[in-house]
Amino acid sequence: MAHATLAFLPAALIVAACAGTAPTAAIRSPAQGGGVRPDLAALPPPAGATSAEALDTTTEAQRRAALAAPDPAGERALGSATVSLGSPAEGGFWLRTVLVEAPASGRIETADGTSVQVELRPGQGAAQLSLAAFRAAGLELTALPVVQVFTN
Repeated sequence: MAHATLAFLPAALIVAACAGTAPTAAIRSPAQGGGVRPDLAALPPPAGATSAEALDTTTEAQRRAALAAPDPAGERALGSATVSLGSPAEGGFWLRTVLVEAPASGRIETADGTSVQVELRPGQGAAQLSLAAFRAAGLELTALPVVQVFTN
């Protein structure tokens, strides 16, 4: 894991530097803007954050909520997606993907069966998974894992 943190450090420094110059609205979190799952949202990381731990501003209670057993009633499989690490400046548990056209509650499931509750966000191109979701799922930050995507 130390190697993943070191590999992540240059990107984190760039993001942290850019976050300090970007307008506040550009890094709003769902908690600030009324997201689908406010219990899974988090504030942007503090200026100068350089490690995965500092960039991930989710609370222990939020991590427990994200890892809570899914309720399969009413759940629908959307398909699979190869995910890369999304912007660490966007806090919370989310997946940006072309599999949805509007924000929705959902979850991802990794190859080893780990399930993480996320806010599904519409996206273009490659799917991106939040830093908090990557960490909760136990995924290496530099990996490009395939996850199964479900909506509620």
